[in-house]
Amino acid sequence: MVNIILIVVFLCLGIFLQRFRIVPANTSKYLNNYLIYVVLPALALRYLPRIDLSPELLLPVVSAWLGFGLSWLIFGTLGKIHNWGNSVTGCLVITAGLANTSFVGIPIIQALYGEEGVQIALLIDQAGSFIIVSSLAIIVASVYSFEKKRKRDITRKILTFPPFMFFLIAFGLNFYGVEIGQNLDFFLQLITVTLTPVALTSVGLQVKMNFEALRSKFLWYGLGYKLVLIPLIILVLFKYVFQLEGLLLQVSVMEAAMAPMITGSIIAITHDLEPKLASLLVGIGIPLSFLTLGIWYFIVA
Repeated sequence: MVNIILIVVFLCLGIFLQRFRIVPANTSKYLNNYLIYVVLPALALRYLPRIDLSPELLLPVVSAWLGFGLSWLIFGTLGKIHNWGNSVTGCLVITAGLANTSFVGIPIIQALYGEEGVQIALLIDQAGSFIIVSSLAIIVASVYSFEKKRKRDITRKILTFPPFMFFLIAFGLNFYGVEIGQNLDFFLQLITVTLTPVALTSVGLQVKMNFEALRSKFLWYGLGYKLVLIPLIILVLFKYVFQLEGLLLQVSVMEAAMAPMITGSIIAITHDLEPKLASLLVGIGIPLSFLTLGIWYFIVA
């Protein structure tokens, strides 16, 4: 309970700092860089070498790919049928198809399920969400904005991204049975405990809410898919078809139910795919997701 309270406290702190302009406007950028270049690599090194690799672990990773694939299929089809236009369709595909599995997801999973849950969440984030946002999301953005991106640029971005590099290093340590020493583990622990305060403060600094735009049907299409439909599909498919249970099922559903990813919205915005809608999906989605995540937590408990 204390961890959940801390999540709300630091999210509200970020919103407060943004609202009253107490910190510089680019503070969230520096916090994000710290998370990307320091905290996420430390998380990978601390947790992934310990994980007991099994074929079942592929399913949680697949959940991220399934979430984006169905988003592309559903919104791509509806966009053509109802003539939404490339801008709206591309925005919904990207923003609703990507979950905030790291900055919001990992702190929440850590609070609810502890270190074992974090190990699974890291797999979903690094082998799922990150690769998708660095590759498929860029491709979708290029398709719907008519901007082309070279394949080698996408590949280089994935392979040189620090969290993914340390993700590969951590798996190498796991494969060869190399254990992290106590001194290094203590140092990594000091870094990883900063995840929740820094990540949620950063999210709060970036949340933009525009209540006048709540009437947008596209906003509710996107949030309905992200917060309700895709976690429901993951739950039914994984539980009743693949017979997944326990922590693997719980973390898979909860990560699928996270609010839209901030990075995904940034990709949509930079490709001029309905920037206001992309911002709104994140700005309304993150606060609303705290309610829907509570409901999903009791459903999968």
